[in-house]
Amino acid sequence: MNIPSLTETGRRRKLEPVLHKAVITLSALFALWVIYANLFVISDPLILGILFVSGIYTILFLAIGATSRAGDKIASYDWALSALSLACGIYFFVNAGAISERISLLDQFTPDQLFFGSSLLFLTLEATRRTTGLGLTGVVILFLLYNLFGYLLPPPFGHRVSEFTYLLDILVFTPEGLFGVPIQVVASYVFLFVMFGTFLAKAGGGDFFFNLASLVTGRARGGPAKIAIISSGLYGTMSGSPTSDVVATGSITIPVMKRLGYSARFAGAVEVAASTGGSAMPPIMGSAAFIMAEYSGISYNAIVLAALAPALIYYGGVFAQVHLRAVKLNLRPSEDEIPTAAETFRTGWVFLLPIIGIVVALILGYSPTFTAGVGVVATILASMILKETRLSPWQIVEGLGTTTLQILPVAGACAAAGLVIGGLSMTGLGMKSANVILELSNAQPIITLVIAAIVTIILGLGMPTPSAYILAAVLVGPALAKLGFPTLPSQMFLLYYAILSALTPPIAVAAIAASAIADEDPFKIAFSAVRLAVVGFLLPFAFVWNPGILLELDPLSNALGIFGAVVATGAVAFSLEGLIKNQLSSWERIALTIAAVGAVSPYPVVAIVSILVIAGLIFRQLQLPPQEGVVEKI
Repeated sequence: MNIPSLTETGRRRKLEPVLHKAVITLSALFALWVIYANLFVISDPLILGILFVSGIYTILFLAIGATSRAGDKIASYDWALSALSLACGIYFFVNAGAISERISLLDQFTPDQLFFGSSLLFLTLEATRRTTGLGLTGVVILFLLYNLFGYLLPPPFGHRVSEFTYLLDILVFTPEGLFGVPIQVVASYVFLFVMFGTFLAKAGGGDFFFNLASLVTGRARGGPAKIAIISSGLYGTMSGSPTSDVVATGSITIPVMKRLGYSARFAGAVEVAASTGGSAMPPIMGSAAFIMAEYSGISYNAIVLAALAPALIYYGGVFAQVHLRAVKLNLRPSEDEIPTAAETFRTGWVFLLPIIGIVVALILGYSPTFTAGVGVVATILASMILKETRLSPWQIVEGLGTTTLQILPVAGACAAAGLVIGGLSMTGLGMKSANVILELSNAQPIITLVIAAIVTIILGLGMPTPSAYILAAVLVGPALAKLGFPTLPSQMFLLYYAILSALTPPIAVAAIAASAIADEDPFKIAFSAVRLAVVGFLLPFAFVWNPGILLELDPLSNALGIFGAVVATGAVAFSLEGLIKNQLSSWERIALTIAAVGAVSPYPVVAIVSILVIAGLIFRQLQLPPQEGVVEKI
């Protein structure tokens, strides 16, 4: 008997042509409603969330089968689930006034409210299982069981909630649960930014960014790997999903790397490390950044600005390690595989216009929703400039419909996360878990950060980044706040580890996706990816210690913090690879590692001395005659 894995999801159906067009059209109409509701209508957040979730579920049960082995034909029970989702939406829309005016926990449920509220709860669990697997679904069920039966537990984990109707009231009939911050963010910012990425890719923007990466780095040592790093970062900021990024860009980069001499393990690891970092790359950063903005109260623009330097430093670390590995083998791609500047920009220049539009809108201080709308409109208009990039009317319909289909897994994950958040706020488990963490760490800051990192990675194993971040923010965030860590660095700390959970064994969903393309053991890919992404694991500790890396201090301290982090990243790469110009001795590698820690210190004297030590070690290496035969299999 086959036992489904924690990450196994329902199968995306390949419907017959007529039904496929019908689902695409229905999805496109839903996308138009989302645009209208966000940009032109001021709606009650609860009703907007209910209508969004009901509409998403109506499409989800038609598009995604119950298991990974489901057929392409829509089963009768899927039609029934879709119809029930639509009925829930219609019911809540018709009764919107009564639902908005009812007093939570005081007004008794009517039989119809109890039925449709319970139905939405059940539909959410099934939608979560189909889109994210048993891992997140199991977590949600465990929290629901705690919410219902936690009153039986002794202090400090016991609570007073003991009725299902109490739980249902909070989770479904208030904006604190299922329709809380996560689903509100998906229904607004995330949906529109995914639409921007969809239209950009449909018009050919993905090919342009890949060719641009090839043009910039393709002729250098390790060219294919460097192409993967840049293209995956550019794609990942829009997708926000390391797994989908691996599939989209890795299907091109991994075979090229293997063909030019890279081992399957290293080729897969490069793609995984590069794709995972895309979720931390401005200006979009996937959906987690929007959720952070809503949850923390920090403006999205401030988050994007603070995240820019760490993201570039992360990719600099991966880039440096890849370069040093390639130097050992002196690998170069064939010249005929690299596009010329004329070929790259002949049609590709039009795709710079929507990127410029988004950046300008963010700088001018417009809301993320409006900024995303600017990106969508600019992409469609820019594509019309040239015949080669022009979108046909049906392609525009497909772009709208594809956006809805792409948002299904994110919506399922964030709806489930809303259930967890609602239950946590209702039972106070968030503060209780914070007290436990502080008890374990004896309230020591560095130990608390280590525990926070470990817990966040565990929470994120097999889960989408938004869900992992939300759980960490609710369960771990209060512990960091109690110790006085500033909000932005501590929330960014949790976001980074939620992102990195995608490549961390034992589950490492991004490595699993890469293994199918590279034809290599996913565990081997995951461990190699962790080594390449080691700067990402160290960087959160650095910017919590020295917030100047996030531009949180005065200009001089910010500049020194970022410069120190850049130098430290190079030192870590040299130490890990054991090479600058020649192979490094053990004492040189240890000295570089220690100096790297000092280089990110918030104390200027310590940082400057450490930077000078690193510079001296590099200078010493460069003065030595080159060694022969410094080659290592990668």
